[in-house]
Amino acid sequence: MKILFAVLAYALGALPTGYIVFRLSEKKDVRGYGSGNTGATNIMRLKGWKLAVPVVIADILKGFLPAFLAVKVFGDHRLALAAAFLAIVGHCYPVYIGFRGGKGVATTVGAFAGVAPIPFIIAATVFLLAVALTRFVSLGSMLAAASFPVAVFLTGGRQDTMVWGGAVAILIAVRHRENIRRLLTGRERKLGEKAA
Repeated sequence: MKILFAVLAYALGALPTGYIVFRLSEKKDVRGYGSGNTGATNIMRLKGWKLAVPVVIADILKGFLPAFLAVKVFGDHRLALAAAFLAIVGHCYPVYIGFRGGKGVATTVGAFAGVAPIPFIIAATVFLLAVALTRFVSLGSMLAAASFPVAVFLTGGRQDTMVWGGAVAILIAVRHRENIRRLLTGRERKLGEKAA
């Protein structure tokens, strides 16, 4: 039953919310526009907040629900970590559309909140401060992900949660490798800048 739950967590995470919303709105594949990703940030740049908000809410829930339900139904923290990670992987590499998805940030937000609320609040604060100071969502996302395992350690959290958080931070960094290149060369778009 737990294995099935983990598989379903991936299947839920793999639902390409941004792809579906953009397809319904424009009859086109969002991966051919802007950053080429299916996440809410690209939807916001292409279509504005009206379409981005439901995408980000859905993507957050994709990460939160597997973690929350694993604890509530099975009482198993390690299953919650595995299911949340698989949901994030599903968002990044969705089976339904050829394994080309988003960067996993919103789904990670939900996963962090479901797994360890206090470290999540700390990581969210890091994100808000970084974006407020630089207007780079990508930089804020990577710094927040990296700060989560540190916050788990500083708040006396579980060691498996800290290791899991480190794995998630690595995945987020890998998914943002193009953003890292653009940040280093001064070509990264700031929050509020429209995509072509």
